[in-house]
Amino acid sequence: MTPVAASERITSLDYVRGVAVLGILAANVILFGQPSGASMWPGAFLTAHDALADWLWVAQFVAVDGKFRGLFTLLFGAGMVLFAERAEERGQAGDGLQARRLLLLLLFGLAHFYLLWRGDILTLYALLGAVALPFLNLSAAGQLRLGLAGYLLGAVLYAGAYGMPLLLGDALPAADVAGLEVAMAAELADDAVDARILTSGSYGQFVAHNLSGHFWTPLYVALFSLLETLPLMLIGMGLYRIGLFSGGIDPARQRRWGWALLLPGAGLSLALALWATADGLSFGGTMAAFLGLSPAPRLLMILGLAALLALHGARADGWLAGRLVAAGRMAFSNYIGTTLLMMALFHPWAGGLFGELTRPELYLAMVLGWAAMLGWSQPWLARFRHGPLEWLWRCLTYGHRFPLRR
Repeated sequence: MTPVAASERITSLDYVRGVAVLGILAANVILFGQPSGASMWPGAFLTAHDALADWLWVAQFVAVDGKFRGLFTLLFGAGMVLFAERAEERGQAGDGLQARRLLLLLLFGLAHFYLLWRGDILTLYALLGAVALPFLNLSAAGQLRLGLAGYLLGAVLYAGAYGMPLLLGDALPAADVAGLEVAMAAELADDAVDARILTSGSYGQFVAHNLSGHFWTPLYVALFSLLETLPLMLIGMGLYRIGLFSGGIDPARQRRWGWALLLPGAGLSLALALWATADGLSFGGTMAAFLGLSPAPRLLMILGLAALLALHGARADGWLAGRLVAAGRMAFSNYIGTTLLMMALFHPWAGGLFGELTRPELYLAMVLGWAAMLGWSQPWLARFRHGPLEWLWRCLTYGHRFPLRR
């Protein structure tokens, strides 16, 4: 693959992946610079969370949180189909290679989780990608139907389990109130351990806490996310096969559907965010908004974004489009690379800024990460065939060394 010149048409899948990997950092930057609970609940911030920060919480909730992770999950499912197609073209056993590829991703993800950052998503994709493997042979319609049905089932279950605190308010049963208080206390206790290590601890303590206190967390996350992540992978498979990313759908129709999904989803998400804000951004309210009531409107936005970005990527050109495509082709390297960059900023054995920056200041760190991804990906691909981690993953998957330099 060669870098895309400004005058050339952009590969839609790579373009959407480039946008998604930047969006992933926008969603994760709070997790890098503040305790994990702060990603949903402003009360966990170690710095002041003023009125401006509250409105930025609303903006992030509506436009970012869950949307780009969902978009990236769609693309992962699409990538599984693309990998299988390429293996078939070469006359190779695609299922065996795909399983080996996922096993390697699992090892990368576990190393990322325990050694670098607990916000890892690679382990989740590896585990649930393995569950999705048998569905690769379904028809596109079957993948879409099963994916949508699974996602909607999950949305109902999440709403029942986590949406009640926001819906019931003062009518919440005493036992549930006590449960919320226990959950909040546990979150704050674990955040306090993280904060102590990430402000004055050592790297060894950081890894030891990840191994001792969160050894099973990747499995818990996979089980909790099963009815969101697996359905989105299946939907991504189906959307790829019906031509969403390759011009297989009439552009006018795709554009209409894109806006028809995105705008109502954004409106519902905004209403939910304002509802949580009116509740004072309490622990129970924000948990209910994030975990219980947002999946349904989030799906609308994910599908709308996928449709519109795929259309735009098919005809976009210019400096930014070329940089986004390069960032998308190196999404694996950029994902791990931003973790290393954020560690350099926030960890005590490096920049030492953990817990020091307000929400607006954390977005400056996000912009720095965006600049790094857009700045290095295209020059790298001008000299090399793949991103460094993409190349390593490919060599290990196929069991031999591929040329890296052009």
